[in-house]
Amino acid sequence: MNILLLGSGGREHALAWKLAQSPRCDALWAAPGNPGIAEEATCIDLDATDHAAILKFCDEKAIGLVVVGPEAPLVDGLADSLRAGGVAVFGPSKAAAQLEGSKGFTKDLCARAGIPTGGYERVSTLADGQAALERFGAPVVIKADGLAAGKGVTVAMTMEEAEAAIQDIFAGRFGEAGAEAVIEEFLEGEEASFFALTDGATIVPFASAQDHKRVGDGDTGPNTGGMGAYSPARVLTPELQAEAMTRIIAPTVKTLANEGMPYSGVLFLGLMLTAKGPQLIEYNCRFGDPECQVMMMRLESDLVELLHACAENRLAAIQPPRFSDDVALTVVMAANGYPGTPEKGGTIRNIDAAEGEGAKVFHAGTAMKDGSLVASGGRVLAVTARAGSVTEAQASAYAAVDRIDFTSGFCRRDIGWREVAREKAHA
Repeated sequence: MNILLLGSGGREHALAWKLAQSPRCDALWAAPGNPGIAEEATCIDLDATDHAAILKFCDEKAIGLVVVGPEAPLVDGLADSLRAGGVAVFGPSKAAAQLEGSKGFTKDLCARAGIPTGGYERVSTLADGQAALERFGAPVVIKADGLAAGKGVTVAMTMEEAEAAIQDIFAGRFGEAGAEAVIEEFLEGEEASFFALTDGATIVPFASAQDHKRVGDGDTGPNTGGMGAYSPARVLTPELQAEAMTRIIAPTVKTLANEGMPYSGVLFLGLMLTAKGPQLIEYNCRFGDPECQVMMMRLESDLVELLHACAENRLAAIQPPRFSDDVALTVVMAANGYPGTPEKGGTIRNIDAAEGEGAKVFHAGTAMKDGSLVASGGRVLAVTARAGSVTEAQASAYAAVDRIDFTSGFCRRDIGWREVAREKAHA
């Protein structure tokens, strides 16, 4: 089968690496890709917003499956255009992708379907937002309604932080994504990520992970797109996963189908594990980044078979995903200045020396310039390792990080800290 993968980040490098391992993959193209993806696929210059150009390429290359990595093309309706053109695609329709494209849409769906989540209020003006903040008090969560590259959420511990966040949104910091905002109840507990695959009828659990959103050690500083992750998140026990499937995922899939927008693809749940059980923080309509990197390191099933079965509405006919019992942990190396204005152009050396002994380096924001690998984005590399425990995987990942020469970059030094502490307590 010929496959087209859309995207250019660390998530897409992990997907390309796994797709290329499948005996079902005859040829793999990536648009636009990156230097790491280029080791697995033929990178091409295709604009994901140009649906006609994507369809033309699929026709010319007899593409049997399109895998959409990032969320923006899904929210833009690319999957609809591909399906209308007779091309199998992994990813939800524009209507169903509102689960990520609009925080308010998701909260309203939760209210209709009785899905456990924090209380909320949708606001469309600064004055309404300020009035809602007075009703909620601090701590409180403020979210830009639309896509903001993982940076449109503020967990405000004081009213001053909350006021600044709502002013930022309505001052236009997030562009169209901030035309509306959602004010949410602050939930107490530990966060975890849970992933499931669905073709709109059948639902199968995929894997769990725990991300580290804050830029600094000890979960300090502003939120980012993610500074590292590990999988599985053992805090999300089999019992809690079953509860999430029953009380959150199943009613979501059923409600969307009943309302004429069946969901096909991966459902990525951000969960808060509260005293009342798992509650939904947010949905994403694609694999997480950097969660994808650790899940692909553990996945033992054929990724092409899984994604193609989703695209063709035959998930019930194949074996559910199988994962190694090992732990995978990834450390994001970011460019200095991230998540503000990242310093681009810094040279990166010695990636080859970092790989091996269970370690793999996934490229995120990288480019080739005058024969050298350089940083071209905020999150630059995802240095990933697999081992028997989080403690061992953490040690292996940081040993790999320390072999890389990237002087204009930085990373957190405590990825996996909660689970490392739990492992030590049970040793």
